[in-house]
Amino acid sequence: MLPNGECVGSFLSVMLRLNASVTGLRRGLLRIVLVVSALVMLSVPIRAETAADRFFLMGNGRIDIKNMHNGKEAAVNLLTADGSFNEEGFARIDEVFGFPTGEKGEHISRRLIFMLNYFSDLVAPGKTIKLVSGYRSPDYNTKIRDAGGNVAKTSLHMDGMAIDFSIDGVRGKKLWEIIKSKDCCGIGNYGSDIVHLDSGKPRFWEAATSKVRTGESDNNRRIYLSTDYDRYMPGDTVRLSFSSVSEFGFGIGRAVAFVDDAGENGTAATGEITFEDNSECAAIRDRNASHSISLPLPASLRNGRYRIRIDFCRRPFEQMPSMILSNEIEVVRHGP
Repeated sequence: MLPNGECVGSFLSVMLRLNASVTGLRRGLLRIVLVVSALVMLSVPIRAETAADRFFLMGNGRIDIKNMHNGKEAAVNLLTADGSFNEEGFARIDEVFGFPTGEKGEHISRRLIFMLNYFSDLVAPGKTIKLVSGYRSPDYNTKIRDAGGNVAKTSLHMDGMAIDFSIDGVRGKKLWEIIKSKDCCGIGNYGSDIVHLDSGKPRFWEAATSKVRTGESDNNRRIYLSTDYDRYMPGDTVRLSFSSVSEFGFGIGRAVAFVDDAGENGTAATGEITFEDNSECAAIRDRNASHSISLPLPASLRNGRYRIRIDFCRRPFEQMPSMILSNEIEVVRHGP
């Protein structure tokens, strides 16, 4: 499908050729029709039908990442010529991150990679992103903590949603401030040129404000719900993932609600998560289960921005919230 501008351009070309074949009053009327029709076409939202439409923050689509520990590097295009995700390119990025793609059945967070591409384009277009820490297995994360490392118990590195990196010639504090201003994600800096970036809940910290080892995230108090994309068409299937989980074994209800403005204006629509059985409460027993939750979007969902509300039907801790709202998504479609 052509983008709006190209659709309008093609439409205008046809109409102008037609306009040249008529005269007088007819030509004047045709001009009015042409202008009105073009305005209508420009008002139609762009359809989120290709990968290029899927995220709020996306760079030029070309990224170069190098692992500073083992020298592995991926200089790839994130999209193919037809606008779909470059699966081979993402597989190479997974290797650089040390992410076990086959075991997980997914890639490193695509939202993370596109945000990384976006911010690197802002500060140092074309330069190599130097990966200092990518994926960490839960066992390795625990090992670092036990050795006294400044890593969180619920680190998003374990979910394939985080990277610690630097870029030659870019001050860490400057990069931290730029990303912080977007209020899009997690961004941390401990005083060096290395920054932490993750695709989790928007938040920021420095060495003095880091809450590592404070127990802040214990008992699933900081559990986070994210979607695989930012933009969808009605009828698409959303893959939901939980992160910042301190303990598994919680349960989620089948019924969900789509709320706007962070839930302040009520429910815009309802839906149901796809469970393998007919239960109304599904147990999330491990990390893999927490990343494979399918939710078909209602076909009736109108254009707009929403958050997805899920209720917890089983809470191992009283400190755990009773419900959770996802990141904001945008639903786009043609027509009313």
